[in-house]
Order: sequence, then C-alpha cells, then structure tokens
Amino acid sequence: MDALPAWPKGKKLVHLDLKGAPPRIDYLHKLIGLFSGLGADGLLVEYEDMFPYEGELKVLQSTQHSPYSREEVLSIQEVAKSQGLEVIPLVQTFGHMEFVLKHKSLWGLREVGHCLGTLNPHREEGVRLVKEMLRQVVELHPGSTSLHIGADEVYLLGEGEESRRWLSTPGRTVQQLFLSHVTRVAKGVREAWPNLNMIMWDDMLRGMDHDTLKGSGLVGLVQLMLWDYNPTLDVKNTVSLLERYSGAGLSELWAASAFKGSTNVHTCVTSTQRHVDNHLQWLQVAAALPEGIHMLGIALTGWQRYDHLSVLCELLPLALPSLASSLQTLTHGQFSPEAQSRVTKTLGISSVDVETMESSTTGDSVLFPGRRLAELVVELTAILQSEELRHFEDNMFVRGWFTPYHRQRKTVSPLIAQQLQSQAMTLLALVEQRVVMVKKEMVRLYPASTAQEWVEQHVSPVVAPIQRVLEDTKASLLEMVPQNVSASMVGQ
Repeated sequence: MDALPAWPKGKKLVHLDLKGAPPRIDYLHKLIGLFSGLGADGLLVEYEDMFPYEGELKVLQSTQHSPYSREEVLSIQEVAKSQGLEVIPLVQTFGHMEFVLKHKSLWGLREVGHCLGTLNPHREEGVRLVKEMLRQVVELHPGSTSLHIGADEVYLLGEGEESRRWLSTPGRTVQQLFLSHVTRVAKGVREAWPNLNMIMWDDMLRGMDHDTLKGSGLVGLVQLMLWDYNPTLDVKNTVSLLERYSGAGLSELWAASAFKGSTNVHTCVTSTQRHVDNHLQWLQVAAALPEGIHMLGIALTGWQRYDHLSVLCELLPLALPSLASSLQTLTHGQFSPEAQSRVTKTLGISSVDVETMESSTTGDSVLFPGRRLAELVVELTAILQSEELRHFEDNMFVRGWFTPYHRQRKTVSPLIAQQLQSQAMTLLALVEQRVVMVKKEMVRLYPASTAQEWVEQHVSPVVAPIQRVLEDTKASLLEMVPQNVSASMVGQ
C-alpha cells in the first residue's frame, strides 16, 4: 500500500479509560511521559468512578479501590502540561451511566428499570445530578479548554413510561427526545463556562437527516467525535457521514480510532496489526475529505471495559506497542519500516507485536514502563489458550472413563483416576506458578483489587473445569478403593 498523507494538522489524543484497572499514580505519570514521546498531543481522560466526587456525589466513588485524590487528579494535569499534553476530561451525561445508576439510591433515574446505562431525560433530579458531576470535574480541571460530554449508545431511550407519554404527542420522535436532553446539558455547560469547547460522541446522530441535524440545537454548540474502531472501516460511508455533519453546520469534527479494547470483550493480548489497520483506514478517510471539513484531531481510544460491568479488556502495558505503532502510522502515513523502527527503538523491543517482542534492554525498561507485566501476561495467556488446558475435559481419559455418568455414580478406574490427577495437578501447578508471578508484577502498577479481578475473570474460568475433575476423582476414589489406598492416591 502506498503511503497516504500523514494525519492532517490537529490533536492526537490518547484516551485513558479509568473505569477498570486504574494505574497507580506513579505508573500513570510514567505513561503520560511515554505518550508524549510517542507523538501524542493530549489526553482524553474518562474517570468514571475514579474521580473524587464530593458531597452527595461521593456515592459515585469506587469502593473496589480508592479513587484518585484531588491532589492526584491535579498531578495528572501537571505532568501532562510538563510534557506538552492537553487534558480533556470525559463525563458521560446520558448513556453509559452504569457507574451512577447502579446505586440503589439512584435507581429511579433510569430510563427503564433493567437498563443501568441510560438516564431518564424527564427527571429534573437527573439533570441536576449530571450538572453537578460536570461542575465538580470541570472545576478540578482549571487548565482544560475542552470537555467531552459522552452521549453515546443511549440504549432503550424512549421505552420508559415517561418517555412513552412524551412520545405520544403527534410529531415527537426519539431523535428529538435525545436532542432535547443533550442540548439542555450542552447549553448548561456553555452558560456556566462560555469558553469551554464541548465534544460529544456522534453515533446517536448517525440516523438523523440534514434538516434534523441542522435544527438540532447543537450547531455551534458542540464538536462531534465520530468513532469507528473497525480494521475494515468503510471509508466511503465515513466520508459521506462527515460531509453530512459538516453540511448541516456541525463543521468542527473529530475522529476516534482504537489502540486497544475493541477486539473482543475479554481479549487479554492486543493485536498491533488490527489496530494499525484501523488507523490506515482513518488515514484514507482524511485523504478523501473535501476541503472545508475541519478535522480538529483524532482520539486513539483505549477501552478498559466495554462498559462499567463487563470484564477487563487488555491492560495498558499489553497495548503500548499497538499505541506506539498507531501513532507512528498516523505520523508517517503508513506503517513503513521507518515507522516500525521508530516503535521498536522508542520502546526498546525487537518486534512491534507484544506476543513476539524481545527486549533489547535489561530490567524493567524505562523505555517501556510495564514491559515485564506484558511479557508475563503473554506467557500466561498462551498457557491458558493451549489445547491441553482449554480442552482438558475433551481428552481421552475424561471422555472415556470420567463422564458425567461416571462422576454422578462415583465410579472410576483407579488407574485412570491416577492418570487424570497427575495431568490435572501438573497443569494447575503450571498455571498457579505463572499467576503468582503475574499478580506480583501487576500490583506494582495497579491496585491489588485489579490483580484479583483480572485473575478471577481471565484465569479462574479456564482452570475451574480442571479443578472440578480433580475434586471429582478424589471423591470417586473414596468409593472405589480401600480407605488407606484411596488416601494415599488422593494425596498424590
């Protein structure tokens, strides 16, 4: 593929999704320095429950681990400023409010009872809640010139009882309902902070026609951030959508790509090529845009969860080669040998793929903070994904001599039981050895609760079937051989 023009003039923001696996503050400071060195211009910081909300909002703070203190939030901005990085806070104000609406005291503010993410736009107390969240975040970011108000994936909007009554008036639509809340929030921000730029996600506007967009109330009020994380992003349709927004007066636009957290909800190891491909598609979009469309920049998103209640995606150290590669792709217009060389030299590794990289330095490299954890997670993930472990219950001895039929009746050949126990204990010991190493390294960079969560989400489900086989063979042996013999066999 021939080189495309480099990403046009504008910001390159690195998105920090802190609603899972929040880095310890000293590690986060190191990462911010690295982001600057890799070519980023700013940070898009999504705090969720890691923000030190006060007063009535204190309930929103994380209880799994301590949120960042006010001093730590200010230190993030100070370090970023010293590295020449702008900080843009992101506060969800409509959809993806799971971290707010999960609390029993706030259940009444949901659009529908079984959807934790969407705020009921008709309740005044909900609007007041959002405005207070924004006030606290903005006031703790005195140097920020922009604010992201979220508003993506507002699921089941219009299905609540109050929304149904509102929509029963002829001519009213769900699109209007969405716009009425977002414009109300945005106007409130503009009134409180006239010089603050506002950004919002675009997906809820994609189905709107020209007239609806033009009369939305958002023109001149917000900047749209169009997100697409697909490695096969449809260039033609994306250009058309950007033209539609611009033609309706929404002329200040951002792109949003991904460097991690968009492959699969439970992915542990980041694929560099997948995310490079996404950025190559965005470069094609930028090259195809007609003059007059003002792209303010691109946010490279790094999702840590798909939403507040889902499992952890790839941890940041696993994605640093992908982030570096994505930024260099934007800088060079292609993922050329020169771009790849810049990545490997900057991070001190031999390959741009985290799965095959070998360190060109010793120790926990200053060039690649978190490299040792990345290596250990890659090794453990390879073991967990091995055929022998993943399909243990499909092996010949389990399928032939220890089916559910045998387990229920506690009938097993002692010789087969010995074979199964030996295999199970060997595999479990191998995993446990690596888990100890991973947790030891992880707690250096993350809260202990993150290490525990990661193991329970990504290791425990894989080893649980093997542990059950081991327990069931022990129980069966007690029924099949003399007690003194079974005791010696179970102890093996």
